[in-house]
Parts: sequence; structure tokens; C-alpha cells
Amino acid sequence: MFVDALIKIWEMSGFAALTWQHCVMIIIACVLIYLAIVKKFEPLLLLPIAFGILLVNLPLGDLMKEPTDSENGGLLYYLYQGVKLGIYPSLIFMGIGAMTDFGPLLARPSSLFMGAQFGISIAFIIAVALGFKPNEAASIAIIGGADGPTAIYLTSRLAPDLLPAIAIAAYSYMALIPLIQPPLMRALTTKKEREIEMTQLREVSKLEKVCFPIVVSVLCILLLPSVAPLIGLLMLGNLFRESGVVERLSDTVQNALMNIVTIFLGVTVGATANAENFLRPETLMIIGLGLMAFMFSTIGGLLIGKLMCWVTKGKVNPLIGSAGVSAVPMAARVSQVEGQKANPANYLL
Repeated sequence: MFVDALIKIWEMSGFAALTWQHCVMIIIACVLIYLAIVKKFEPLLLLPIAFGILLVNLPLGDLMKEPTDSENGGLLYYLYQGVKLGIYPSLIFMGIGAMTDFGPLLARPSSLFMGAQFGISIAFIIAVALGFKPNEAASIAIIGGADGPTAIYLTSRLAPDLLPAIAIAAYSYMALIPLIQPPLMRALTTKKEREIEMTQLREVSKLEKVCFPIVVSVLCILLLPSVAPLIGLLMLGNLFRESGVVERLSDTVQNALMNIVTIFLGVTVGATANAENFLRPETLMIIGLGLMAFMFSTIGGLLIGKLMCWVTKGKVNPLIGSAGVSAVPMAARVSQVEGQKANPANYLL
């Protein structure tokens, strides 16, 4: 009887359902946890993603189980609806807006050209050549922008079936920016270029900063109404910051709300990487294309930075081009670190 009870307990446990695919994903999760804690690769983002991967690959936990007529769904399934419906990305954008000072952009509008379009374009062409439909290729290519909220928002509308793979790829590469970008930055710029000190060209008035989010919202949303959720909340967060009359709201958006949404988004994005769906050729191809898009976006930004450096006769540090990918604020911090390694007096942030 005792042996039978032990056998029954074993058969009902997750150990009996454990497969080699689950073990692979658990190892991947542990490696990401190591990178987050020991190497400090964007732990605020990577740690919840990694733990979400770990949780969903422990068999029979059913945290991402869809609800049925007779049973409720898993906890993370319900939290994941914020990703699927585009709620978390929009809230993240509001937090980013509240944390962003657009003063340097207003003082130097030419920095708008340092975007991630190069990597996105290359990845789109290759994805179509590999047999992906145009809407799927567009969703894959947007990973090159290193902007998780935008990748999720766009994919949820163009290719919902690819959302798990694209979400995990976009956020993983964002978190691994300190590992991916520096070798490219050092390879494509000279030490002399990295030493260039930059100063803001002029003082931007408060009136300009307050008008900026209003003007951008009106122009962008009238031109492309579909961007209203992301641009609208991005600019609302920035207006909270620049108005100077709602410090409590600005502080809440930047800290409490941003932290809560980051936890939910990170864990649920990680939880989409279950062994059954993740370890497939199509998913691995998407992740590979995403990495390529991200690298080419960084390269494109650096090359444009070098061009602007030449045009301005050495007044622009090309390293700021690598921040053209929209991984806020990770890419900017990496540019700052590399700039200070070349010149301790540098302040590019």
C-alpha cells in the first residue's frame, strides 16, 4: 500500500510529466536569472522574464491554462491579457514619457534620423524571403527597434499567433543590450570618435517642452490614428513631467505604476515561452531574425552617427547612434558607459 501510494504521488506530480524540452527551458531560465543577478543585465526586466519562463515550464502548474466552461484559467493567463490586448505596452509608454526629457531632441532635431529603420527593413526583406507572410514579416522585423511595447502592440494586430515568440525575443534582446551592443560600437567607431564630448546646443524653454507633447499628439494621431494608444499615453506621461503642476501623478507613473506593469509584463511575457511552443523551428527562426534585426539597427544608427560626426566636423559622438534603437533607457546607458570608457569626462546620457 505504501509503495502504491508513492507511485500514485509520483504519477500525479510534475516530475512524471517532465520532458527534455522542459529541462532545456528550465536551464535557459536559470541562465537568464544568472545574467540578471550576477551580471546585472537589466535585472528589472530580465529577472521577471526569466522567472516567468521557469514557472511555465514546470509541468502541471497550469499557470497559462486557458479557461473552459467548467474551470477557470491559470493566474498568468489572466495577467497576460494585458499584453495581448495592448494594455501594458500603452501604460509602459506613459511611464517612458514621464521619464523622458525631450530637450536634447528639441535642441538638436537632426538626432531624429538616428533610428532603427535599417535593421527593421533588412529583417523584413529576409523574413519575406524565408516564407513569412508580409504581416508576419513586419511583426518579426519590428524586433529590430528593440521596443518591446511597440513590438507587442503591432504583433497583437498583425500576427497574434506569433506574439509569444516575438514578445520574448524583443524583451530578451532589450535586456541583453549590454552584451550585444558594445562589441558593435567598438568595432564601428574609433577611440577618437568615442572621446567626443557633446553639449546641448541651446537651452530649451519650458513653453517648448509643454507644447511638444501636445503638438506631437495632434499631428501623429491625425496622420496615423492607429498609433493613438501608444503615442497618446507617451505624450501624456511627458506632459505630466513637463507641466510641473502634477508632480504626484508624474512620480506615480514613473515609479509605482511603471514597476507594477513591468512585473506583470515581464512575468507573463516569459510565461509565453513554454517548451511545446518555444522549441520549434519557426520560433527559433523568429528569434534569429530578431537578433539580426537588432544588430543591423545598432549598426545603422552608428553609421548615421558617424555621418553626422563628419558633417558637423566632430561635434556629434557616433555612439549616440546606437541609442537609436528604442530600448529606453538601456541603449542610452550603454552609449554613456562606452563614451565614459573612452573619455571619463564624457556625458552622453
